[in-house]
Amino acid sequence: MKIVVIGGTGLIGSKTVAILRQAGHEAIAASPSNGINSYTGEGLREAMAGAQVVIDVANAPSWEPAAVLDFFQVTSRQLLAAEAEAGVQHHVALSIAGTDRMPDNGYFLAKAAQERVIMASGIPYTVVRATQFMEFLGGIADAGADGAAVKLAPGRFQPIAADDVAAIVADLAQCAPRNGTVDIAGPERAPLSQFIARYLKAVQDPRQVVGDPEARYFGGRVEELSLVPLGEARLGSIGLDEWLRRRSTVPGRPAM
Repeated sequence: MKIVVIGGTGLIGSKTVAILRQAGHEAIAASPSNGINSYTGEGLREAMAGAQVVIDVANAPSWEPAAVLDFFQVTSRQLLAAEAEAGVQHHVALSIAGTDRMPDNGYFLAKAAQERVIMASGIPYTVVRATQFMEFLGGIADAGADGAAVKLAPGRFQPIAADDVAAIVADLAQCAPRNGTVDIAGPERAPLSQFIARYLKAVQDPRQVVGDPEARYFGGRVEELSLVPLGEARLGSIGLDEWLRRRSTVPGRPAM
């Protein structure tokens, strides 16, 4: 199949493209850097010609609430219009677990709006709601930093490795559309503070993790189950210790 991957040069997109090409598909890594811009529409018509599937794993360039909402709504409408014209048979979009449970987090609200645009489009779709990526653990710690401490809400957490995300997204793209959502998560569930403490210890970061029920998660209030799947979820196979081991053994990359 011809499969267009929007955001195909990013963290998830590049891995997804590699998996699809290895499986024998014509996978197009679409991004503004190669003349395919899902926000302006540049190059979309040409990229979509003959495509059976489109995977959207693009991320917004800004997390400012109004900007991120505009990005996901505009890009989704641009993509879906181009797909309708080209006769694309399956739209796969990467979203976030808990989009409907973080009403004061601008990014989550923007992803929820993106989902609504997709579901109303009439194009067969699969929305993949992933938990937070292990690759973002350092950023989560930095966002909660308060001097020598990292303050985090005590909610549950179930991070997933980018390699697992890409593998599952690629697999779902080769299947029939669900016309619904699929939750995906890592194999381990524990309080957010425990994951961040393990991560900081592994990278020899001396900051201490402090549980704080009032701590915000990128501006959003976190309840016990805000960031994890509520029901059945497809689980990745890479736990935190394995992910850390792989990170430390990649040639040319510092230990962390």
